[in-house]
Amino acid sequence: MSLVLGRDVLLFFEDRDRDTFVRGDRRMRRRLRKAVAPFRPGKQSVTGFEMSFTYLCLALRHVGQIVHVNDYRLARQNPTYPVGICGYTHVLDDWTLPNPALLGPGLFDHPKQRPDLLDDERFRYYLIRCDWMRDMFAAVYDEQKLRYWFAGIDLEPWPDTSGFSKDVDVLVYDKIRWDRETLVPAFLEPMLAELRRRSLRYEVVRYTRYTQAEYAKLLGRSRSLLFLCESETQGRAYQEALASNVPVLAWDPGLWLDPNRVQWESEPVKAESVPYFSAECGERFRDLGAFTPALDRFWERLGRYTPRRYVAAKLSLEESARVYLNGYFATSVRAAAEPPAAGAPRELVAHVPAER
Repeated sequence: MSLVLGRDVLLFFEDRDRDTFVRGDRRMRRRLRKAVAPFRPGKQSVTGFEMSFTYLCLALRHVGQIVHVNDYRLARQNPTYPVGICGYTHVLDDWTLPNPALLGPGLFDHPKQRPDLLDDERFRYYLIRCDWMRDMFAAVYDEQKLRYWFAGIDLEPWPDTSGFSKDVDVLVYDKIRWDRETLVPAFLEPMLAELRRRSLRYEVVRYTRYTQAEYAKLLGRSRSLLFLCESETQGRAYQEALASNVPVLAWDPGLWLDPNRVQWESEPVKAESVPYFSAECGERFRDLGAFTPALDRFWERLGRYTPRRYVAAKLSLEESARVYLNGYFATSVRAAAEPPAAGAPRELVAHVPAER
């Protein structure tokens, strides 16, 4: 089998595990963690970075790309062929491949963790997920080297539930990550009390403490989603609700509240909790004082939102693959200048799989 520019994608990914005692033992620990996950309820066996990588591969294969993962020998045999580097930062430890590279999804929370990263001429572009992330990274990296990407939503596993029988008025999605000892009693509980005051039936689902099947079933029973998260660069959970045609009322405080931010920023950083959103998806509110009027607007318009249409138009697998491939093949000067023509593929070295 030959490697063809415009058809084959070389991706390199590392999850959170690192080798500890012997080379490759991280993979054994990862398999063990997933094997015991069904017996540890409430524990998430898949990291966010792994999910992003999985959705990237899904989108690329959906549009007919052949995806090669962690094939270091193939990359070395084709040193001018582009590669994508994804996952946790240690994927870059002792990186020796000469290939032009597109970085992300994953890697760094803030560009000041590696301010000189894009000085390496091999690293042509860095993927960012949304506007607020772009603003933060553009303050350190050359803005021309930043490219957007989002994980596409496959609508098939998330059917339109608008015609389903509903016994939950508000599904409360609790992804409050920081300062929970303050925010749960002072923020979450008053909102739940307001739902009870209105005689609205609700259920609460906590981030990481459910399976995808359980969440899909809950969305099928729910008329709306109250999404509570400080900030997101994408936000799969609320987008899966949108895909299911479940309108979303979102807490959007407007700032990046990660406690680690003080390592890199002395001033507030603007952020969003629902970076992919529009008026057809639902409503937002800034704080507890804005919750009740937002809920009034949201409930009055509930039957008029069309969130699934937004997802189909803006967050499809096809569009996810397209924006990634535009960045991926732009890393190669030759590929950018000479896009592959239909019927005239450029052949490269034959594929010989191997691990590093």
